[in-house]
Amino acid sequence: MPTTAPSAQSFRWRPVLVALLIVLSLAAGLGLRQPNPADEPRFVLAARSMVESGQWLLPHRGIELYAEKPPVFMWLQAGAYELTGQWTLAFLLPSLLAALLVLWLVRDLGRRLWHRRIGDIALLAVFCTLQFGLMAKRAHIDMVLLAMTTLSLWGLLRHLLRGPDWPAWWLGAFAAGLGTVTKGVGFLPLLVLLPWALYVRLHGRAWPGRAGDGWRWAATVPMFVAGTAVWLLPLALALWRSDDPALQAYAREILLRQTATRYTAAWHHVQPAWYYLRVIALLWLPGSLLLPALCPGWWRRLRRGDGRQWLLLGWSLLVLLFFSASPGKRELYILPILPAACLAAAPLLPGLLRRALPRRLLLGYVVFLAVASLAVAFGPWLPRDALRRDLDAHVVHQLKYGLIALGVGLGVIAAWARSRRAALGVVLSTAWLWSIYGLVFAPALDASSSSAGLMRRVGERIGPDAQLGMVAWREQNLLQADRPVTEFGFKADWPTQWAKAGPWLAAQPTHRWLFVLREALPACVDRTQVVEIGQSNRNQWLLVPGTAWHAGCTGTPPAQDAADDNDD
Repeated sequence: MPTTAPSAQSFRWRPVLVALLIVLSLAAGLGLRQPNPADEPRFVLAARSMVESGQWLLPHRGIELYAEKPPVFMWLQAGAYELTGQWTLAFLLPSLLAALLVLWLVRDLGRRLWHRRIGDIALLAVFCTLQFGLMAKRAHIDMVLLAMTTLSLWGLLRHLLRGPDWPAWWLGAFAAGLGTVTKGVGFLPLLVLLPWALYVRLHGRAWPGRAGDGWRWAATVPMFVAGTAVWLLPLALALWRSDDPALQAYAREILLRQTATRYTAAWHHVQPAWYYLRVIALLWLPGSLLLPALCPGWWRRLRRGDGRQWLLLGWSLLVLLFFSASPGKRELYILPILPAACLAAAPLLPGLLRRALPRRLLLGYVVFLAVASLAVAFGPWLPRDALRRDLDAHVVHQLKYGLIALGVGLGVIAAWARSRRAALGVVLSTAWLWSIYGLVFAPALDASSSSAGLMRRVGERIGPDAQLGMVAWREQNLLQADRPVTEFGFKADWPTQWAKAGPWLAAQPTHRWLFVLREALPACVDRTQVVEIGQSNRNQWLLVPGTAWHAGCTGTPPAQDAADDNDD
């Protein structure tokens, strides 16, 4: 056998091994935990209500319509449940599949715009970014939104840079529409036309297509509308057929207040204009360490008129400015920029990583993670946080051993990779990090974070035949309850909830209990009968038996929203 055969065979198998490593690390822990706050339980509640009621158009959170987000993501979770029959698998499956789709799209677009090696590098750059892994392991809308925006960019850039390719362009427009009804900012990929127009003007390039292609360009609008019609058309038909005030209020809330008003006059998550610079510096590690070295290379390519960099960087800057202009900001809002930024960086990385300093920075990142993991495992922070979160000793031991395994594993990788193989060391470290997170950390914290342990204690304390009501509850409490629950609204203030909960208790005082947030307990309750049932998610919870309610009492707790809306 020729001496070159093993290396050639190894090269052929390398993409398969890398793909397997990525899939296994992102899927690690699937099915081992319950939905955790702030956002996961509300989405699963809505999806579960769709499955149980058969009514999929209007999502519900308990007895109320859930009007903060369109139902597309909840449809995916409900559909995944219909396929798997297990919510512990179904609620995370859309995010996992969306993450894998994003990676494939990035690799394919890099291959088309440059060549296969650049596509592979761009894929690994996205995979190694902390924010991408965090979102791939969480059941948030934003990973599915990222898949839609990346698919849209994939189609639009194929046409603009390698076209004409009208089917790809129309697919990009359709995906932008579908992304818009997944989360309102899904239209952002269409902004790529602005840097393209500037590029054409400055560099004298022609628009892709022929002189008679006006109708093809015009078809962009109906393709975008077709994407939005996946949800907006059934909603419009429902509004046309019904004059239900609740439905009308739902449409106003989700189409106006949760879109335009949320952007222009945000009422929470208010941050300064430079907020996303901090997000990029921290959550886009380790790539953010290389940004100062990447900027000169980007500038040279922009000056040369490289259309690929003009569109990728120009669009990324526009989206960054778009989100920075709104007073309301969350770190996950700028996630759609990540694939474009990694694609723009990919052709520069091979040359950059031939230098000693960038390799040392990447190695230092791995060493820092190793040292930090071991420091937390053996330092005072873990016991202190365990006490604050009311974690038992078994959970603390699991977390400690997980941190030791993470730190030792990262240390071994750093010692093996050293500076010469620092980039490969980062890839292996990322896979190890998300494997330990999925298999150890998330399951260890599950009972506390998901409220499963708390609600199990509630069921044991009140007995199997008792009826359970809730006041000032959180979504995870309702989701994890072991029986049907009577609740009195989620967004209603506490006095309004108690005005209904008191008579409900009084109707059958010996068989009914209320699960209540400590701060929401009114003076109308005999506190000697109240049971302190435990802590979860940094809140103290009580059980109020029906016999503790003073019938006819009018005292109420301080007026306050039932729960903070932490929706993304």
